[in-house]
Amino acid sequence: MNLPHSLHILVPNTPNKIFAYVSAFLVISFLIFLFSWLIEPRRLINGILFTIFLLVFAIWFTLLTFAANLRVLSMFYGLIVLTFIFLILLIVTFSWAFCLWNAYFVWKHESHTLPNLLTLILGIFLIFVWLISVFGSTRHMPDWLTTLFAAAPLTGLYLIVVMYNFLANLVLYQFIPRRYNQDYLIVLGAGLLNGDTVTPLLASRINRAIQFAYKQVDKGRKMPKLIMSGGQGPDEKIPEARAMANYAISRGIKPEDIILEDRSKNTYQNMLYSKDIATKNFGSDKFKARFFSNNYHIFRAALYAKMAGLHANGIGCYTRFYFLPNAVIREFAGVFVMHKKRHFAVIGLIWIICILQATFVLFSHR
Repeated sequence: MNLPHSLHILVPNTPNKIFAYVSAFLVISFLIFLFSWLIEPRRLINGILFTIFLLVFAIWFTLLTFAANLRVLSMFYGLIVLTFIFLILLIVTFSWAFCLWNAYFVWKHESHTLPNLLTLILGIFLIFVWLISVFGSTRHMPDWLTTLFAAAPLTGLYLIVVMYNFLANLVLYQFIPRRYNQDYLIVLGAGLLNGDTVTPLLASRINRAIQFAYKQVDKGRKMPKLIMSGGQGPDEKIPEARAMANYAISRGIKPEDIILEDRSKNTYQNMLYSKDIATKNFGSDKFKARFFSNNYHIFRAALYAKMAGLHANGIGCYTRFYFLPNAVIREFAGVFVMHKKRHFAVIGLIWIICILQATFVLFSHR
């Protein structure tokens, strides 16, 4: 495969075939990711495909930088590498401090529930790991025990990779095309204040759906139906759907443009029951829909929508920055549990291999 004349000039010191192969693989990896993401953005494999594209791009850009031998390009490349290394060191060194700092703000501004204390728990855990790594030397342990304990960092590494893939998918999902041609806008419930009033968080979801509806009308298309989805909790006076409808009506939405789904108790039921209502109202399952929740929640909600057979993607609304770390950790835990069999199988395999190696070391020294 021959390079164009312009590339021969740009990279005279790079073997043409290697650069051409990497360039071709770069294009192919990007197209595979883009095709997979556009066809079905509700797949965890999209994060893996995007990471492969980034790694290939890093290799391609490295080859280009060293081959071109341009000072400006080399300085730019060096700046990127140094920034990346600095960020990694910063995260590894001060992640515990960030978690504790975030825990302080969450404690100050939010309720003192267990889900809101996740960054505090993580911060304490990271301090414990740091102390163990510094003072808990394994030099005085038997070789077999050291081999066995190798399962712990390997398990941690696996969890970091899984967490990264979740974060990659969560970020990518924020860029789903809006497509203002929807039949239904599904707003997910989120608890009520004093048992009958929408919270600021829930109001932001409804406001985002109303904004979307009005923008669709401004584009010359029909007004979509708003499905308010949320049942009645044990501490609530009315169903969440009813309170959400009341709020939407107070914001100018006509009652005939609102449909209530007041049976659901969780996100999966939000999707399942909303799909049933939309199918019955539309006359078939060929309707177009979007669902609305907070930006940190929409990817996990999308996975539930896929499980429920609802062909809809999500649109996120703004969340206060200090609340995001706790919320993202909670969402990761939720997605992890959704695929717990797969993850526990991998973690179990790691420990089995380390136990077998430790057993071999123990008996080989006798």
